[in-house]
Amino acid sequence: MTDPARETSVYEAAGGRDGMVALAGAWHRRVVADEVVGHAFSRGVDPHHVERLAAYWGEALGGPPTFSTAYGDGSSVARVHGGNGEHQEMDDRAVACFDGALDDVGTSTGTAVGDVLHAYFAWATRTAMNAYPDSPDDVPDGLEIPRWSWDGLVRG
Repeated sequence: MTDPARETSVYEAAGGRDGMVALAGAWHRRVVADEVVGHAFSRGVDPHHVERLAAYWGEALGGPPTFSTAYGDGSSVARVHGGNGEHQEMDDRAVACFDGALDDVGTSTGTAVGDVLHAYFAWATRTAMNAYPDSPDDVPDGLEIPRWSWDGLVRG
């Protein structure tokens, strides 16, 4: 039997733009308040962070190219996250905050959509956002936003 959610993009199954904004807002509230992850926001928070994050996740999950059109490419995101060294505890806490945010918006793990969103966020946090731990200067120009589908990372 086919899961009806898989007949659409992860983005659409997660509620489209409104779903991404709700999830980004819930995650943002949790990480800013977290004693470990909150350190990443200690220098202040861009007032548009939730909107940008929702656009990034949306594009990565099969939605429109809003992030690329309005904010930048994969290289710009990698540079923001680059040069911070390795931080496994922070990453683990960020993923836990994401799982809590999924609960907050009514899309828990244990469902097709919740599980694929968790898998995406865990991969993005532990892999894509940690690809350049030594320096943002190591990030090459022209990186695309990695795409994620029901089956994981979209290659080529």
